Amino acid sequence: MIVKIQKLIECIHAGNTVAPKTIAEKLGISERMIYKYIDIIKADFKAPVKYNRSTKTYYFESKGKLDLRWQKDN
Repeated sequence: MIVKIQKLIECIHAGNTVAPKTIAEKLGISERMIYKYIDIIKADFKAPVKYNRSTKTYYFESKGKLDLRWQKDN
C-alpha cells in the first residue's frame, strides 16, 4: 500500500495524473483505491491535494514535499 501511495504522490508531483480510472490502471489498482489513497494523502499527511475537473488532473495546491521513504540520519 505504501509503495502505491508513494507512486501516486510522484505522479501528482510530476503532473502525470489523469482521470482516476487511468491512474488506477497505471498503478495496477482499482479506481476506488485511488480515492482512498487520495483521502489518506489529504487526511493523514495533510497534503493539499486538489482535483481540477476541467483538466481531470490531481495537483498539490501549494509547493511542498511529501516523501514516504526512509532517510537515514547522519
